[in-house]
Amino acid sequence: MHFLREDLVGSVFIAFGVTLFVGFFYAAVVSKLLPPYENSLFAAIQNDWYYCLLVPLTLPVIIVAVYLHWLSMKMFKHA
Repeated sequence: MHFLREDLVGSVFIAFGVTLFVGFFYAAVVSKLLPPYENSLFAAIQNDWYYCLLVPLTLPVIIVAVYLHWLSMKMFKHA
């Protein structure tokens, strides 16, 4: 019965990841395509350009950081 708890934890992580993905996708893409909102919260999400570009632009930074980490470990190993 211990495996049921692990399945539940895994399902919660997957549901959380899917929820975050849908939220960020809405903020970055879908909200820009919809007509202007009357609600101030949705209007703020629609007019925001910082956070909708932050997530995609994080990917190149992560790639450079991983490469530099790999390079520094190679240099340390062969020094």
